[in-house]
Amino acid sequence: MNRITQCIHGRGTVSDLMKHRGRAEGHIPSRLLAFSGMRRPVIFWNITNRCNLACEHCYSRSGPGVSAEGELTTDEALALIDDLARIKIPLIIFTGGEPLVRSDLWNLAGQARAQGIKTALSTNGTLITSDIAVKIRNSGIEYAGISLDGASAEIHDRFRNSPGAFKRAVAAFSRCREAGIRTGVRVTLTRENFGELDPLVDLARNVGASRFCLYWLVPCGRGIDSYRRLQLGGKEVEDALALLYRRAQEIDPSRMEFLTVDAPQDCIHLIRSMERDQSPDLSGARTLIESMKGGCSAGDRVANIDPWGNVYPCQFARSKEFLAGNVRERPFSEIWADDDHPVLRQFRAEKTHVSGRCRECGYFTLCGGGCRVRAHAETGDISGSDPFCFIG
Repeated sequence: MNRITQCIHGRGTVSDLMKHRGRAEGHIPSRLLAFSGMRRPVIFWNITNRCNLACEHCYSRSGPGVSAEGELTTDEALALIDDLARIKIPLIIFTGGEPLVRSDLWNLAGQARAQGIKTALSTNGTLITSDIAVKIRNSGIEYAGISLDGASAEIHDRFRNSPGAFKRAVAAFSRCREAGIRTGVRVTLTRENFGELDPLVDLARNVGASRFCLYWLVPCGRGIDSYRRLQLGGKEVEDALALLYRRAQEIDPSRMEFLTVDAPQDCIHLIRSMERDQSPDLSGARTLIESMKGGCSAGDRVANIDPWGNVYPCQFARSKEFLAGNVRERPFSEIWADDDHPVLRQFRAEKTHVSGRCRECGYFTLCGGGCRVRAHAETGDISGSDPFCFIG
């Protein structure tokens, strides 16, 4: 995760980071969990594979016709939350599919709150009525990340394969704001919506989002089918990062923060830009980035649990090559504590296993070689170089 705003406006962030290191997880603000030094993972939990939309870049092949058969039952899900609480998991992000189609979401969120676990929601926003927004707040969910893949209905609805999706998603922001829920915009940038990035930032400000989170395509789920057609090239990636860097400088950091996900090498562009500008926050930015020890959090500070209880290093590493276990066969706490498991061991190996041009790069200690899922998809080897890197 590349925290652009926290780095370029980082004088206060670094001191906050150092102040909170070593504190109990419950006393660490959500915005600093990634930098806290705490090794218990944030859980991205796909609580269902059902969805009311069928987006062409979906990483889990969700959709309206998908069955709920075999998904964890309410009792199994509640028992899983109890296990996560025993090892003091700091945050659960309920995602899907569309998590709001699962009727027991409120029970799960309430159980997490009762056990002292922070919760957030990743949603397409189309099902958030005023009543649902109140339920989100009352369940203890603190934040809703809502997907917008275009600043107009024409672009967004085409991506989401659903006329009217844009209008309903935009309305969700105001409904959440009225209910007192913090929101963020989540956008997956591709060749087809690359020109939407700047107006999407403006839209995010207009709807009151406190976060702008840019995702890059990862070849998994339905996204495998369109990955090569939609994936951006190096010049486009650098242009997008430059735009976010400029907008993050312009916008009050207390109003909205900018970050990118799924490409640890994004930090290289950030550091280069701050060096060019002789930023007074450069030293602090390096401290924050180096505290991540190689950029990618998968298998260490991040974990994924799918609807059927399978455990993976992250929400994009969800093929058999990356399977770490299943909570129906072994508690998550035991699965995650198994440092000898070959998948987890490789993700936690301080990136010493990474090979190819990434290993020879002068920025390797900052980004750690990028995304292992992309490397595996391109080379068949989890240790290979990330083909998405913009560094020549």
